[in-house]
Amino acid sequence: MRLTKKLLLSSALLVAMASATLAFADTVAQIEAQPSGTSVTLDSNPVITAIGSAPGSADGYTYTNYAILVADATGSLDLFGHLPAGTTYVPSVGDAVGAAGTYDPFDAIPEISSLTSITQVSSGNPVPAAIPVTTAQLAAKTGRPSVPPERLLRAVLLQIFYSVRSERLRMEQLNYNLLFRWFVGLEMDDPVWNATVFTKNRERLLRGEIARAFFDQVVTQARERGLLSAEHFTVDGTLVEAWASLKSFTRKDEPPAPPDDPGNPTVNFHGERRSNATHASTTDPDARLARKGHGQAAKLCYTGHVLMENRNGLAIDGCVRPASGHAERAAALELLGALDREGAVTLGADKGYDTRDFVAAIRLLGVTPHVAQNTTHRASAIDGRTTRHPSYALSQRRRKRVEEIFGWLKTVGLMRKTRHRGRRRVDWMFTFALAAYNLVRIRNLTAQTV
Repeated sequence: MRLTKKLLLSSALLVAMASATLAFADTVAQIEAQPSGTSVTLDSNPVITAIGSAPGSADGYTYTNYAILVADATGSLDLFGHLPAGTTYVPSVGDAVGAAGTYDPFDAIPEISSLTSITQVSSGNPVPAAIPVTTAQLAAKTGRPSVPPERLLRAVLLQIFYSVRSERLRMEQLNYNLLFRWFVGLEMDDPVWNATVFTKNRERLLRGEIARAFFDQVVTQARERGLLSAEHFTVDGTLVEAWASLKSFTRKDEPPAPPDDPGNPTVNFHGERRSNATHASTTDPDARLARKGHGQAAKLCYTGHVLMENRNGLAIDGCVRPASGHAERAAALELLGALDREGAVTLGADKGYDTRDFVAAIRLLGVTPHVAQNTTHRASAIDGRTTRHPSYALSQRRRKRVEEIFGWLKTVGLMRKTRHRGRRRVDWMFTFALAAYNLVRIRNLTAQTV
C-alpha cells in the first residue's frame, strides 16, 4: 500500500470534524485541523475560498500555519491546521477539497533531479522496454520470492550514478532515501531486500548477459535520436585496478605457506622477481600485474577498452580483458570487427596503437588509421599520405574526448578499483557503467537541444 493519503475534507467528514482532529499521512507528515465557528454540512463539491498562512516552528519542527475557509452552495466552514515545511502541496484558492488535498510523498522529488531527467530521456523507464522481457525469463520459479530483475537493474544504476561504495550501503539507503525508492520502484512501505539476497539475485543478470543487452538498447536510443556518427571513431584503453592485494600474488609452482595471520599475513617479496608468467593472484586469478608507465607502481589490474563515436563522445562498445602489453591493440581489433560499417570509417587512437601490425590489420578491415604518430627513437607506421588530410587533425582533437569517459567511469562509476572478482564479473560491471555514462550523456545532449 502506498502511503498516499488524501486531505480528507470531504462533506461527510466535515461534520465529524466538529469534535475530532484530522490525522494525515501517518509517519510521513502530519496535519491537524479543527473547525472553528459554526459547523455546517457541505455536500456539493466544496472549494477553498480564502486562505491565510504564516510560518511556525516548535521543538525543531518547522511548519506553515493555515487558516482556510471552505465553502459550497450550502454554507462555509473555517479550518485551522498546519503542513510540514517542504510539503509540495500548497493549498490555494479554488482548489477542490479532497481532490486537491492529495499528498504523495514522492511529490517531494524535484523535477530537476538528475534521475527524473534520465527517466524522461528514457521515456519514463531508464530500463528499456526490451529488457524486462528478457529478465522475466531469468526469474526463479521455485523458492522464496526473488528480486524483480528490472528493479535489480535500477538498483545497480543507482549505485553507479551516486557512487555508492557497497551493495550493503545501497540497501541501507533504500531504507530511507525517497529518491532511491522512487527510482527503483519501491513503495513507501515495501521492505528492502537483504544485501546477500540481492547479490545472489544479481548473478542471474550475469548469466543472462543483461548488461550487454541493456548497453545495446541505450546505444539504439542514441542512434534513434541522431546522436551517433557512423564514420568516425576513437578507441582507447585504461587500467582497472583489481579487487586483490599484491600479497595474494604468489608463485604458481609452489604451494602457499601457512599464513602467520590469516586475516592479514606477513609477506616479504623484496628481492623476488615476480612476473605474470611465474606468479598469479590467489584472490583473483584473472588479474594481471601491470603498470601505467615507467617509474610507476605495478598493480594487479584488468584493462578496460572503449570504442567511442566522435560526434558527441558516446561509447558504442566496450570490453574488459586481462592486462598485457598488447591488450589494447587486440581489443581494438575485436571491437572494430563487431562494428556495423556501411562506408568509409576512420579510427583515432593514441601513440600506443602506432605499430605496423595494428595499422596493417585495421587497413585490411577497411578502416583508415588516424592514430597519433610515435616518432620517439623509431619511425611511425603512418606517413604524410594519412596525416596531410584535415580529417586526421580533427580525429586527433576528437579522440581526447574518450578520456572523459574514463574519467567519469573512475570518479563516478566505481571503476577506478573494481569491487568484483573474475574477468566476467568485471566486464559485466564495466559494460553496465558504460551504459550509465551514455544515459547521463544523452540526458545532457538532449537538454542542450531543447
